[in-house]
Amino acid sequence: MPAQSTHDLIVEKADALFYESGFDATSFADIAAAVGISRGNFYHHFKTKDDILDAVIARRMERTRAMLDGWQVEGESPRERILSFIHMLIANRTQIMDFGCPVGTLCSELAKLDHAAQGRATEILRLFRDWLTEQMRALGAADQAEALALHLLSWSQGVAVMATAFKDEAFIRNEVAGIEHWLASLPDLSQSP
Repeated sequence: MPAQSTHDLIVEKADALFYESGFDATSFADIAAAVGISRGNFYHHFKTKDDILDAVIARRMERTRAMLDGWQVEGESPRERILSFIHMLIANRTQIMDFGCPVGTLCSELAKLDHAAQGRATEILRLFRDWLTEQMRALGAADQAEALALHLLSWSQGVAVMATAFKDEAFIRNEVAGIEHWLASLPDLSQSP
């Protein structure tokens, strides 16, 4: 495997710092130190923090698409695929309790800053919404598919916010069980004659 480029390493480290410390609180110096390069070398790759933010958002979009594609291939049914989304809360519980949802926190911060990139960050949430809508349609919930997808997406975001506030893993597990129960209660209309 080829060595990671400095450009890609900057984006990776910036992504982690934006998630853990916030976009506004992260400086060029913080990112350069995390990468282990001088600020002069840093400017060779990115001229502004907004340029880095654009690259971070593009990276998150690409990773989200790959994750959704993976769930699509791995899940035998729409319910199984939706469960992959829900179980992200358990798989990432430690990071969520410490820093929240990486997508939700970035969108919220950029909205507070009235930052021009807020709309692009929101596209990541749209990827989840559209994918979940597709899964709900596959369950046969044609007219309600988007509403159900948004309900599930907002429920998961709420769980992430509360988990960050209370640092309570049991809360996350209980909410995931509640979401699983809710999903199981939805009728599978795709098999109807």
